[in-house]
Amino acid sequence: MDMPVNPVWQQHLFLGGWQTGEGEPLAVTEPATGERLSQVKAATPADVDRAATIARDAQQRWAAVPFDQKAEILRTAAALLKERAGEINGWNTRECGSIGPKAEWELQATYEQAQMAAALPMQPSGQIFPSNLPGKRNYWQRIPLGTVGVIAPWNFPILLSMRSVLPALALGNCVILKPDPKSSVCGGALMAQVLQDAGLPEGVFHVLPGGPEVGQALVEHPLVKMISFTGSTAVGRKIGETCGRMLKKAALELGGNNAQVVLDDADLDAASSCGAWGSFLHQGQICMQTGRHLVHRSVADAYIERLAARAGNLACGDPWRQQVHLGPLINEAQARRVEDILQRSVAMGARIVVGGRRRGNFVDATVIADVTPDMPVFSEEIFGPVAPVMAFDSDDQATDLVNESPYGLAAAIHSGSTERARRIAERIRVGMVHINDQTVNNEFQVPFGGLGSSGNSGRFGGPANLDEFTTSQWVSVLDEGIQYPF
Repeated sequence: MDMPVNPVWQQHLFLGGWQTGEGEPLAVTEPATGERLSQVKAATPADVDRAATIARDAQQRWAAVPFDQKAEILRTAAALLKERAGEINGWNTRECGSIGPKAEWELQATYEQAQMAAALPMQPSGQIFPSNLPGKRNYWQRIPLGTVGVIAPWNFPILLSMRSVLPALALGNCVILKPDPKSSVCGGALMAQVLQDAGLPEGVFHVLPGGPEVGQALVEHPLVKMISFTGSTAVGRKIGETCGRMLKKAALELGGNNAQVVLDDADLDAASSCGAWGSFLHQGQICMQTGRHLVHRSVADAYIERLAARAGNLACGDPWRQQVHLGPLINEAQARRVEDILQRSVAMGARIVVGGRRRGNFVDATVIADVTPDMPVFSEEIFGPVAPVMAFDSDDQATDLVNESPYGLAAAIHSGSTERARRIAERIRVGMVHINDQTVNNEFQVPFGGLGSSGNSGRFGGPANLDEFTTSQWVSVLDEGIQYPF
């Protein structure tokens, strides 16, 4: 990846077009080496107001653009994502610590999201209801919300921003995106360039990199009619409280502590492969990460042996300069946090089977056994390459252990009997269950989302987008005025 000379984002914000920004520069740092790669111009709360005002003035013009023209812009954006794959994937690797295959998968998934979004404007926009008054017609229709604020994370910075940005645009909204400061280039500036070059009209899309004060200004701005947030449960609760007070729509996709249940009749080779993928993909920095491996006691030792063998074969290092399976954690604070969770759990009696070593921002793939529910490695969302294994004795106990967590995002169940697995699936309180598969599942055409502390139910993907990024309006029509009793 050749670094551009004086890229536009160093001195400008994308406020519907590139404009001079007044904020301080934000350093763009490579987590593998600590090297300063570039800088972006930080937004300020005043920039949020500027963006919201510009978006308000542009939104009705954008909503009036014919559906086929909106679709063509989004299809062009999809094509540009593929044309610029080298640049986008390079930034994803260096800026966010993604290994090459993860970056490639993320870009392909974003391409699929763009194609799906391009089909939304041509979908039916409402229904006709009967009336008990002769000659009266009742139309129920979806209409744009206005301006949608999207607050995106750094772990899948392209996919987890564009899965909200693209459907919202497709359905006639303007969008203000606040990417995480740790992914402001690949998850922000590069996406602005793609949509601008695809022909999106000026003023419709905005990118405002910045910290919590920018996010707070976006959430609290009265011209922003919806917030789509992906991030921690603690921040999500605060956003939900603010949106509730303002009667503002909120889509909250939050944390998870996802369980993989391995029953005594499971295929242990397949289960351990799914367990390794679910725990170690992208260094475990995924909300759907397999954070708890619940294994029937009769097969626990055999499962641990297979899982540890897979973990021990995973190379950990700099994904830009080496061919590795695991890259760095996003920063030193997160690496130290994972190390602390491991150390506290070992002090309480857990046993590290393989891994457990931290070198700077790098943490080796780790399997930890003899885990109990009171240990932090079981109860906390780890967000690191750690696979905690706990044994259980019955299907009822496994179900109870899954449901003990306040989170409710995803789960996986492995069994030779799909009917047995489905009976367990019906009893566990999570938004997504995958039988004989792993927890990190995403398909652009299927609604995605969690329950409890993991968010407010399915809202991204397929038909869910039609309702999520619009509001509804009832229009009744009488050809002639009606006379009432007074």
